[in-house]
Amino acid sequence: MFRGSCLCGDITYETAAQPQGASMCHCSQCRKQSGGVWSSAYVAETDLKISGPVQWFEASKTAKRGLCPRCGSFLFWKAHVEDTISFSLGSVDGPTGLTLTKHIFVADKGDYYEIADGVPQTD
Repeated sequence: MFRGSCLCGDITYETAAQPQGASMCHCSQCRKQSGGVWSSAYVAETDLKISGPVQWFEASKTAKRGLCPRCGSFLFWKAHVEDTISFSLGSVDGPTGLTLTKHIFVADKGDYYEIADGVPQTD
């Protein structure tokens, strides 16, 4: 069981499904919203139980981001055309047991760090 929450605890989530695609996103939107890279994994949307006042923000025409309106935690990412939902690995309560599988949008990464962990990268 994976359980997580926002910083203030107003939003919680859980899933019994095994998360897939542990990745780090380096796109400009994730960098601006998180202050750095955003790490996430995904499950089927029907497998994630969310409780609390999630505020959805459409940063693009293709996806929306789920935030806590009280503390500002960036918890979820959902593409409009997919039946999966990504959740922040940083918001998981306790160890995840997951291994990073890829870095995405590395062409947009900040110039102040290097990616040197040997994990596959995509632009």
